[in-house]
Amino acid sequence: MPAPIRLRELIRTIRTARTQAEEREMIQKECAAIRSSFREEDNTYRCRNVAKLLYMHMLGYPAHFGQLECLKLIASQKFTDKRIGYLGAMLLLDERQDVHLLMTNCIKNDLNHSTQYVQGLALCTLGCMGSSEMCRDLAGEVEKLLKTSNSYLRKKAALCAVHVIRKVPELMEMFLPATKNLLNEKNHGVLHTSVVLLTEMCERSPDMLAHFRKNEKLVPQLVRILKNLIMSGYSPEHDVSGISDPFLQVRILRLLRILGRNDDDSSEAMNDILAQVATNTETSKNVGNAILYETVLTIMDIKSESGLRVLAINILGRFLLNNDKNIRYVALTSLLKTVQTDHNAVQRHRSTIVDCLKDLDVSIKRRAMELSFALVNGNNVRGMMKELLYFLDSCEPEFKADCASGIFLAAEKYAPSKRWHIDTIMRVLTTAGSYVRDDAVPNLIQLITNSVEMHAYTVQRLYKAILGDYSQQPLVQVASWCIGEYGDLLVSGQCEEEEPIQVTEDEVLDILESVLISNMSASVTRGYALTAIMKLSTRFTCTVNRIKKVVSIYGSSIDVELQQRAVEYNALFKKYDHMRPALLERMPVMEKVTTNGPAEIVQTNGETDTAVLETKPPPSGLQPANQANDLLDLLGGSDITPVIPTAPTSKPATAGGELLDLLGDLNLTGSPVSAPAPQIAQPPFLLDGLTTQPLFNDIAAGIPSITAYNKNGLKIDFTFERSNTNPSVTVITIQASNSTELEMTDFVFQAAVPKTFQLQLLSPSSSVIPAFNSGTITQVIKVLNPQKQQLRMRIKLTYNHKGSAMQDLAEVNNFPPQSWQ
Repeated sequence: MPAPIRLRELIRTIRTARTQAEEREMIQKECAAIRSSFREEDNTYRCRNVAKLLYMHMLGYPAHFGQLECLKLIASQKFTDKRIGYLGAMLLLDERQDVHLLMTNCIKNDLNHSTQYVQGLALCTLGCMGSSEMCRDLAGEVEKLLKTSNSYLRKKAALCAVHVIRKVPELMEMFLPATKNLLNEKNHGVLHTSVVLLTEMCERSPDMLAHFRKNEKLVPQLVRILKNLIMSGYSPEHDVSGISDPFLQVRILRLLRILGRNDDDSSEAMNDILAQVATNTETSKNVGNAILYETVLTIMDIKSESGLRVLAINILGRFLLNNDKNIRYVALTSLLKTVQTDHNAVQRHRSTIVDCLKDLDVSIKRRAMELSFALVNGNNVRGMMKELLYFLDSCEPEFKADCASGIFLAAEKYAPSKRWHIDTIMRVLTTAGSYVRDDAVPNLIQLITNSVEMHAYTVQRLYKAILGDYSQQPLVQVASWCIGEYGDLLVSGQCEEEEPIQVTEDEVLDILESVLISNMSASVTRGYALTAIMKLSTRFTCTVNRIKKVVSIYGSSIDVELQQRAVEYNALFKKYDHMRPALLERMPVMEKVTTNGPAEIVQTNGETDTAVLETKPPPSGLQPANQANDLLDLLGGSDITPVIPTAPTSKPATAGGELLDLLGDLNLTGSPVSAPAPQIAQPPFLLDGLTTQPLFNDIAAGIPSITAYNKNGLKIDFTFERSNTNPSVTVITIQASNSTELEMTDFVFQAAVPKTFQLQLLSPSSSVIPAFNSGTITQVIKVLNPQKQQLRMRIKLTYNHKGSAMQDLAEVNNFPPQSWQ
């Protein structure tokens, strides 16, 4: 049989192929020759054939038939054969195939070989693809090599030990004695792999972490090594862009972060060295920026001094000015994580962050938008909203929905005046009306209704906003509702806030009729317009006959909803004209539909039905007691009774059970509700009237944030604010993040509190939590605590992840005292 071609010739031949088919033909021909050689047990060219097979495997062609040949090469006494054999084993074998167990004895023999390079090959292979069975069998040999004086073997043994610990965590204690002297090694390769091994042990075992903190005094050793790296002169062997061994520095900083987390003594011991790294590292090259970034993460994660945290945030502020987009993105992401704990320090870089909204990179733009909303407070709300409204006007369509939602939440939370609040929301509707959430229209209508002194100003602004432009449907809906409700104020020119306009009754009706016949008007918008025209029959005096004619025309509309409205309005004119003024009188001041329990779940992730928000004040009648008592079970105690009743309902007494079903059929008291219970009176809602005043302008300094939930990649953080105007009210902002590789959709957050509290759950910023912590959902909870009792809350989370519906309940009892005292 002729000698097979060499690997170099095979590569040259394959590269000459002009088409994929031609390449496949060459590969198949060569594979056939290799198979024949394997069948003939050709020991002379086995190494060459396996090398060619590995090249074909790299190109994506099947090479599994070479697995046993790799084992034969490993058993060979020649180093060149062993090298190709071990390489082939790492590429072609894994622990899912039983063939790999045949290697165990060969690897054990090679770990005890007299040549360090053969031992190194065995260590690399075990550390790459060793199964748990192999790791158990060979851990003793790895531990022996970890204690050897040969630095070449020690660094490979340390990395192999990391793999053994990952596969068999209970073997961790076996390597503990060998770690004592690892950090005294001069060789940087050994130091690097030793830090990796120590990091793995500390991350996997709290007992090991405590041992290294107290007994081994690991922090001072790491501080010494890091200080030597910073202060040492130029070393060509380890220098990278003027910095001594940046890879080792980064590894040490990560280990320090683990050791200093939630530990005062360790954190204090590393404060000085972290300050030195932060001030002495050169930032002109990317290597220095990488070290500074790890330093910032370490400072933020340990219990560092306040001055050091400010220094870290200033480093991130400098990153924002860097020309590299990746560095700017990293800075924005890091600032977003720290803004809740170091709000004032991040505020100093507000102008730089706002400038990032103009960046061309969409990732940077989104991070800057999220961070800008996190920086909004009562002191800067006007300036920040001006910038964010400008951003909303010029940003890409995919940003408009999230930006509009964030502006709504910030305006509701920090509005300095009702006029500013109304103007801001109207600006959003004018700019991005087609992208706003479904509840934007009823929320604005409620705000306008409750701002009695602003009625004339608002209706005039809305009238001018929709003149000739019906493209923004939510804006047209609000304008139609306001014109119908306050059209008489528009015609009479009673606006005092700005120069009144001269409008006749016919001109007002012309606008509404144009909305009715416009091709851009949706069915819902036409319904608003027809109802507005009907309302004007009691506000206007000279155009009643025209209104009757318009209403009668739509009595035969092909739109069933519009037709039904028109027929009913016609009946009012003909049969019940004496009742028309009373039926169409002005809407009273609306009360926000709020609750301390699952009645809030009537909202679907914030998209509240219009009819719910337009509910009139509930009558002073009675409510079935068991409808309220079922809500008690959410907090699992019979001493907890709901203070805030749900909206009036004509359903039977079991309606409360239906509300309970929304939280998963919980009945924690153990007794099902069957017969109607005695009637209880409805007390007034204690939060009524609060939403019309800008109470939450002052950020309470020093209230620590808490993690309310952290499971399955979903993390819920609570941050707190208190009001100077009403200290009994606590504003909780929840931030939901997702660390998994897939996004979480249809996310719904629900909450319940005991009877001594009252709770209002506002709409969330989104229902989708992006993957890899690349974004958050924010939602605001307002809690009234008049008795200053310790706050506790039960939460329910539902979402879809990886195609499955997920649901979980949790108790939150670790609220900081500053949030409720």
